Amino acid sequence: MLFWVLLVAGLAARYAAGMPRLGGLLLFCVPLIDVVLLAATVLSIRDGVEPTVWHGLSAAYLGITVVYGHRTIRWADAKFARRYAENPPPPPPKLYGRAAVADAWLGWLRFLLAYGISVGLMFGLVALVGGLDRGAPLLVWLNPLTKVLVYSLIWPIVTTLWPGRAPTRPADPR
Repeated sequence: MLFWVLLVAGLAARYAAGMPRLGGLLLFCVPLIDVVLLAATVLSIRDGVEPTVWHGLSAAYLGITVVYGHRTIRWADAKFARRYAENPPPPPPKLYGRAAVADAWLGWLRFLLAYGISVGLMFGLVALVGGLDRGAPLLVWLNPLTKVLVYSLIWPIVTTLWPGRAPTRPADPR
């Protein structure tokens, strides 16, 4: 939640309020949330708090935000810049043919990286608490993350088999 609050506050300060330095500072703080969350999770477990599903969720969240956070910030910044700074719209992506196949596989590989980071953090927390007998609640999020990983593989496969064609131009009416 704090990710989105800082993101919107940074972009609003940068574009809507005309304070680019404050906006930049707030946007710089967005990735620091991940560091604070990881530190709080580790400290909480090290202090003897019984590991819960929420500690596991923080590991899953961290893996996803490490991979997708910068991309999300860039996307939101472009939207705000277009709305408030009247920047031109970005060119539309070419999502057909080889470009569509490459984009689909790159998207899946991006999630695979997020999955790997999340799983690594979860097992790191399990090791920190002393093993699976105490750390089982930390691994609850493996099931939904693995399902998303497997099900999201359908899109690149389908796109590889049917990549689509370039849009055709309508005939000249002359």
